[in-house]
Amino acid sequence: MPRRLSSWIDICITLVIIAGLLLTILCYNVYLAVAGLMLLVCLLLFLRERNNDRQKSLADYYQNVIKNVNELSNLALEHLPQVILIVDRDSRLEWHNNELERWLGKKPELGTVIHEFWPSLSLEPFWGQIGETVFNNDNKFYLLKYRPVSTNTDLNGLMALYITDVTKPEEFKRTTAAHMVLFGYIQIDNYNDAMQGLSEAQRTSILFEANSILDKWAHSLNGFLRRLNDDLYVILIEHHMLELAVSSKFDVLDRVRAMRGPNKFPITLSISLVEAREDMTMEDLGALAQSNLDLVLGRGGDQVAVNIDGKVKFFGGKTKAIEKHTRVKSRIVAHAMREIIEKADVVFVMGHHNEDFDSLGAAIGVAAMAKFMKKQVHIILSDMNEGIDKFTDLIKDSADYAGVFITEEEALKIIAVNPVLFVVDTHIPHLVAGQELLNDIKNVVVIDHHRRSENVIKNSLLIYIEPSSSSTSELVTELLMYFSDDPLISNIDATALYAGILVDTKNFKIQTGVRTFDAVAYLRRNGADPQMVSQLFRTDYTTNLAKARAVSQSKFFDGGLVISICPDDAPNIQIISAQIADYLLSIDQARMSLVFFHLPPNTVGICARSLGELNVQILMEAFGGGGHLNVAGAQVKDGNLEEIKAKAVELAQKIIEEVDNDENNPRTGSEKSRQKR
Repeated sequence: MPRRLSSWIDICITLVIIAGLLLTILCYNVYLAVAGLMLLVCLLLFLRERNNDRQKSLADYYQNVIKNVNELSNLALEHLPQVILIVDRDSRLEWHNNELERWLGKKPELGTVIHEFWPSLSLEPFWGQIGETVFNNDNKFYLLKYRPVSTNTDLNGLMALYITDVTKPEEFKRTTAAHMVLFGYIQIDNYNDAMQGLSEAQRTSILFEANSILDKWAHSLNGFLRRLNDDLYVILIEHHMLELAVSSKFDVLDRVRAMRGPNKFPITLSISLVEAREDMTMEDLGALAQSNLDLVLGRGGDQVAVNIDGKVKFFGGKTKAIEKHTRVKSRIVAHAMREIIEKADVVFVMGHHNEDFDSLGAAIGVAAMAKFMKKQVHIILSDMNEGIDKFTDLIKDSADYAGVFITEEEALKIIAVNPVLFVVDTHIPHLVAGQELLNDIKNVVVIDHHRRSENVIKNSLLIYIEPSSSSTSELVTELLMYFSDDPLISNIDATALYAGILVDTKNFKIQTGVRTFDAVAYLRRNGADPQMVSQLFRTDYTTNLAKARAVSQSKFFDGGLVISICPDDAPNIQIISAQIADYLLSIDQARMSLVFFHLPPNTVGICARSLGELNVQILMEAFGGGGHLNVAGAQVKDGNLEEIKAKAVELAQKIIEEVDNDENNPRTGSEKSRQKR
């Protein structure tokens, strides 16, 4: 209407101008002016009539267009092959198009809750948001796009839902994903040791039995298996068969482990499976599979690593890492370390945060190598090292250790052209004593005895992880044996390494092998003082009282699980908790112990111990921690102790139940055999 009014005004302005011209003519010729005026009046009447006609035609046109558009819009809205809903906060229908009626076969009443016809659809997670998701109902898949709709009283008072049936493309997508290929390696962990001392016929017999078990397992998964050499296989399976393997807990590990050759040496497998992705070449796939196999071997073997969606999941790990009889690797690593130290101008050594005697002993052993090579060496201690304060106080006045122990801040101020950093007793970046120093130094060497985790220090010059070893101090002691023929360590050095081995073996009770005693014998020959170590491990009355309170409040569960909570006022609470866990394991019929404690400002710690039959490392990995099969721990930030305790007990009981139901478990298998007889 404003545009129509504007055109009529334009016409009137034009006529007024013409009238002005006629008045001018009137001054010169009256007759001509009158004639022009009459013509002007006629023109005015004609233009007014034409304008009215045009306005009426335009109004009819607009009305017709609006009517047709409304009809077409309603027609399109009602016949759109997509369900459109308006729902309130209670998921009740406020409006819907006719497509919903065609989908359901009946007309739903307004106010009906959408859960009545789509029970799996919940709007609560994305209420008031814009986005899309796929949900399924009655074996059909639907693409849901959602948008908030504001009302007079609430900006997110209603939600508009646009739902499309995508069953066919979704089924195709899922079928394709189900048939995606997983590539992997299978390796016999301890082939050389298992075949040692056997005749060719006996070796052939054992390999035949192992091949037969693996072939049957691959056939049950409709997979492809080929042997590359005596102890290495390649396997291909489809993704949908992975669920079958997982549901059976990869029982092929148990079947192979149950084999025994003439020398009664157990055989274990390490398996790596990697999912092929669109952005991955075959070279990348093989490299990732090999990397995961190395990860499994670094964790002690007898496990499966499955890489799905960029995440690694582990299965198995029921046996201890088998001690290797030879020290060939130790000799090679010792020579490599000598070359690395020789090229460095400054050597830094550090363990994990809140050092224990194993971490300190290993660090002192590496420092002894650097001092032997006449290199400047520094051991970095974290700001929490109460567990080793007795030993550091003992040696701080010694001239041999003047300037050796420094903080991370002091280390960062040291200028070096080619520094090297040795990380001992941990391989996880966020657990080191100085993370900033780790990021600052490019040349890093890792020495550890914990089972390898997925999160390992990257781009290291050398990684020496041996989970079969009792302690990192044992590993360093063996390296010292091959580092030089000349004496390397002092009495204090030997005592520190001895203390580290003693702590991690719980006075030679667990994870102790022949090589452990060989290392201890070497340390004793070099002046290790057991009496001094005994004095270092003595505790005061307050500490013993805290232990007694924790033990008195412990709880024993069926299956051999014992748990307790360390009192908050206990000194050196992390160390005391570990000692409590060790003591609880000495109780008759105890198989696993868990001790929970608070760490400031708001962290819950867990110390887990077992006799080796139950894998506490897997349990602690569920809480972001790790460790050994029989010694592990975790720290959970911003966690509730009671909730964490309940979850840990539940997971621990599942592990115990799985082991007890395993017929290949020597502890329970014999009992089941007797029951069958």
